[in-house]
Amino acid sequence: MTSALLSAQNILVKRSGRTLIHDVSLDLQAGQITTLIGPNGAGKSTLVRTLLGLQDANAGSIIKQTGLRIGYMPQKLNLEPTLPLTVQRFLDLGLGQHQLAPKLLTKLSKACRIEHLLTQPMQYLSGGETQRVLLLRALLNSPHLLILDEPVQGVDISGQVAMYELIVDIRDQLGCGILMISHDLHMVAAATDQVICLNQHVCCSGHPQQVSQDPAIIELFGVQGASALAVYNHQHNHHHDSHGTIIPGKHSEACHHD
Repeated sequence: MTSALLSAQNILVKRSGRTLIHDVSLDLQAGQITTLIGPNGAGKSTLVRTLLGLQDANAGSIIKQTGLRIGYMPQKLNLEPTLPLTVQRFLDLGLGQHQLAPKLLTKLSKACRIEHLLTQPMQYLSGGETQRVLLLRALLNSPHLLILDEPVQGVDISGQVAMYELIVDIRDQLGCGILMISHDLHMVAAATDQVICLNQHVCCSGHPQQVSQDPAIIELFGVQGASALAVYNHQHNHHHDSHGTIIPGKHSEACHHD
């Protein structure tokens, strides 16, 4: 496997004498979707802020590839109701030195279904429309790594399915690595390559099907919650390693997902 876009080793974060996360290690690879799950208060937001460099770790190290560009999509956006900010202006504010090629930007705008919203005030958008705008804004610097904090926040079920499909398409088109924070185990299962379960520390990690059988997941989410990850069912006669990669062998044929 190639070197990681970002590698965190033994991260420890304390605030006011309280340990928020400890002994957290992870590697984020190009072309791979990694989903961070865990109960409320598990330290997911703390870890993301630390990876983004918005706060310092008390111990551990974070190594980023030289020149790494990160696109970040926040969980929600709070705007002053009287601020005259259109979608187009909001996107313009997000343009940096490394812009997407015009054709790709147009393609992604269409994929995000926001072309008809460009002249609309941001405050008037629905939850799903806002999330799509935030996703496109995170792509404007052509990131190598995309970090998505609860990307389906405030989106209805059909919109959630469409959003996760869009995220997979973006990974396929841009080849970027994606770190996604989510509470929805059902949706996550079909839209990720690797799952990391956090509860102040890394309880378990690996391919969704593998993690769904881990005792730590069952302890945190219960049998029904753990079974949600098993939605990503395989009908195959081969095996995966802990990263979800097929282990070569005479029976390693293409797999099919239900």
